[in-house]
Amino acid sequence: ADTRARAHAVIRGAVPSVAPAVAISVWQAGAPWFEAYAGWVDPESEVTPVGFRSLFDLASVSKVFAATAFLRLANDFKVDLDDPVGGLIPEFARSGPRGIDGGVDPLTWEPLPTPSDRTSWEVDPGRVTWRHVLTHTSGLAPWHMVFREAGPVPPPPDERDPVTVDDRWAAALEAIGRYRFVARPGEEFHYSDLGYMLVGMAVARRFGRPLPEAMQALIRDRLGLDTLTFLPVAAGRSRERIVPTELDERWRGRRCWGEVHDENAAGLGGVAGHAGLFATAHDVARFGVAWLRQDPRLRLERFRRTAVTNQTMDLTAARGLGWQVQPTDHLAPLSSEAYGHTGFTGTSLVVDPRRELVIALLTNRVYQGRDPGAIDGLRLDVHEVFASATDAGIGPS
Repeated sequence: ADTRARAHAVIRGAVPSVAPAVAISVWQAGAPWFEAYAGWVDPESEVTPVGFRSLFDLASVSKVFAATAFLRLANDFKVDLDDPVGGLIPEFARSGPRGIDGGVDPLTWEPLPTPSDRTSWEVDPGRVTWRHVLTHTSGLAPWHMVFREAGPVPPPPDERDPVTVDDRWAAALEAIGRYRFVARPGEEFHYSDLGYMLVGMAVARRFGRPLPEAMQALIRDRLGLDTLTFLPVAAGRSRERIVPTELDERWRGRRCWGEVHDENAAGLGGVAGHAGLFATAHDVARFGVAWLRQDPRLRLERFRRTAVTNQTMDLTAARGLGWQVQPTDHLAPLSSEAYGHTGFTGTSLVVDPRRELVIALLTNRVYQGRDPGAIDGLRLDVHEVFASATDAGIGPS
């Protein structure tokens, strides 16, 4: 009772100071332990409360789903982690060697400076492998305004887009194949949305069907995650079930409600490997439980250990294959075996094998802006409540 009271106090206290909508699903030893919801889908009118069926924009938590789909294909020897990216996506390597720059700041949209000692460098994109991409060591820039290259501003989610997803992606791949690198492959860590755009395209091409269909067949249907979807309005979800995010005044000129918050994912038609998935907290947690329990339905026998152990030991971040691993700030105070991922909209999924603990925390903390401080504190508070309770021998009754 004390654990539940503490958890409810943390969640309710986060509304509206952290986000107008919060949902949490906690599982221990494969069993549901605690679920709670606070806030409103429509915080101005307060007509629709957040609940069990509320869908959140997962943002970069989408990356672990895309990585899982890729690893599933690799487990079946349909692709190899050490294959060059250009073998499956020739648009990426067609340019030949490219120079170095600083990329673009995702918040200001301004070019970042090129390090003075790298102005003469050239990088051969043919050297970049899928292992580099999955661990964010490809040397690709973290971010570029791909959405500006992919076509006009997409219409609201309940209107038909005159530009097809295929056409948007064709333009985007041409642009990604021109962008300069920020480092040489394998030498540095640079968290890259561009890399996971390529992961999503690789899954679609190797599976032989569009990414939503590949994700459905490889993950959603196998695990029964019925709410996991791209393009929720087109998939038949009502807006009353979808938690809105930021008011996009710079590009779309509307609040993002029923459409992905991330500009690049939106510009790609709402379907991408780095962002774009929506789901409930319950289904995100069940995905974490599948990893925790090494669910045979995932068919990841060859990668279950390497995916969640540090593959970037000598670099500035700890990364497995798709997952963040310890030491990572948001994984404190979990065990040294813990792994997880966060999303820019205020989402996170963590798995602690030592405690057999899974925590999915979903919010729309970008509703009022992009200051990350409050969500960082909320994640740590939630993790502390359930880690300390587990250590005290408390768990699902």
